Amino acid sequence: MKPAVALFAALLLASPVAAETHLAVIVGLGGEPEHAETFRRWAASLVDHATDRLAIPRERILYLLDDPQQDAKRTPGKSTKEAIEKGLRTMASATKPDDVAFVVLIGHGTFDGKIAKFNLPGPDMAAAEFAALLKTFATKNIVFVDTTSASGPFVEALAGTARVVVTATRSGAEQFATLFGGYFIDALASDAADADKNRRVSVLEAFNAAKIEVARAYQQRGIMLTEHALIEDSGDGEGVMDPAVNGKDGSVAAVLSLGTPTELALPADPKLRQLYEERRALEQKAESIKLLKASLPPAQYADELEKVLVELAKKTQEIRAIEGVKK
Repeated sequence: MKPAVALFAALLLASPVAAETHLAVIVGLGGEPEHAETFRRWAASLVDHATDRLAIPRERILYLLDDPQQDAKRTPGKSTKEAIEKGLRTMASATKPDDVAFVVLIGHGTFDGKIAKFNLPGPDMAAAEFAALLKTFATKNIVFVDTTSASGPFVEALAGTARVVVTATRSGAEQFATLFGGYFIDALASDAADADKNRRVSVLEAFNAAKIEVARAYQQRGIMLTEHALIEDSGDGEGVMDPAVNGKDGSVAAVLSLGTPTELALPADPKLRQLYEERRALEQKAESIKLLKASLPPAQYADELEKVLVELAKKTQEIRAIEGVKK
């Protein structure tokens, strides 16, 4: 670990508990209806985890969606370029030097060989535009996660001192829909991803857990891996696929987390808890299949999806039966 980075990591660990967490969850254009539904589920899951289990006040969460009517329960705003710029400026003005700011992009991205962009309803946003907004934050403890396709170039554009940048791909050439976002968000909310058992899932722990699940999903489908996630926190603009606490990148990501759980997110009953976990695993399988549709033969896609959906329906029936008895 570089001395400067090691010192910064130590300072982070010693930061006062009063430091606040700010979160922006921004969902761009979904494209295919199946993709849009999956992206909305990821976003809703992250927002619910932040508000319920992590007890982050709603006023410190910016939630923008391509079609807000699809999630009226959580009252998101529309993810236009204007709304993103206004929302992030408002968030920046509310942050203090010791605070932690998370920005998570969900959806699709493009790269024309020179400029990487996040696809939005209306004008898209380039990496450089996000970089300019991040400079207005009072805190340097920023985690920027771009889960979209062709997101690799965001690493170089957004790199900065003490800043963690995560992308779902290693270059702009990886332009297929990505699975990384779903597994990363699930890892943030999972006790299983907490490798050091300190009741905080660090960005590094979530990244490593998600990377393993992405590789497993492609292997199960029997297709070549078309996304390779990167993480960068040394400020040199060069991300790595295998970060570590003592590596070139990973030391800052190891100490930054979205927050500390305040309550259990799953039922206390062991059997019901297991069924909930099994159902989420099946939901992940269904999401993976849908996002990999373009890479699978039509017959294989239809067959695998049908099998998972049938299993998912049965699992839901089991849960409802037990919950019905308990009521």
